Amino acid sequence: MTQIQFNNALLGLSDKLHYYALSLTADSERADDLLQETFLKALTYRDKFTQNTNFKAWIYTIMKNTFINDYRRNVKTKNTFDGSNNDFHLMFSKDKVYPAPDSFYSSKEINKSINALEDEYRVPFRMFLEGYKYKEIAEQLDLPLGTVKSRIFFTRKKLEKALNEYSEN
Repeated sequence: MTQIQFNNALLGLSDKLHYYALSLTADSERADDLLQETFLKALTYRDKFTQNTNFKAWIYTIMKNTFINDYRRNVKTKNTFDGSNNDFHLMFSKDKVYPAPDSFYSSKEINKSINALEDEYRVPFRMFLEGYKYKEIAEQLDLPLGTVKSRIFFTRKKLEKALNEYSEN
């Protein structure tokens, strides 16, 4: 495929890629950025495209992987804590009443309950807690989307029951 054919094929997918980007990001500006980044990567790695294969699938895969990588990078950035206590007073409202610390389960108890679950429930639930979306979990574990959603739902119910039994003792 020549450079001109490649560029024409890429531009021909522009509208469909934009709709796909919107479905991934649910935000027009982020979708535009994702589309632009996908075009840049496609043009940069043009030599990696194998002749007589599905061009559309190749481009969509670039977009999906770019989105996933950006999402994971953002999750890691949000979870970064610098250890300073400078803005602590800004995070909590003074007029709001917060529960006493002893009313919460300790993370040790919660993790113990999660670890006691069967693999088929524990693994998707852990991935969900780590910030993966249902669709990403389904792809990673090679499961139908509905199965992932129901396992996470039932895991919540099992944990609720297990932790309620703990608090009654």
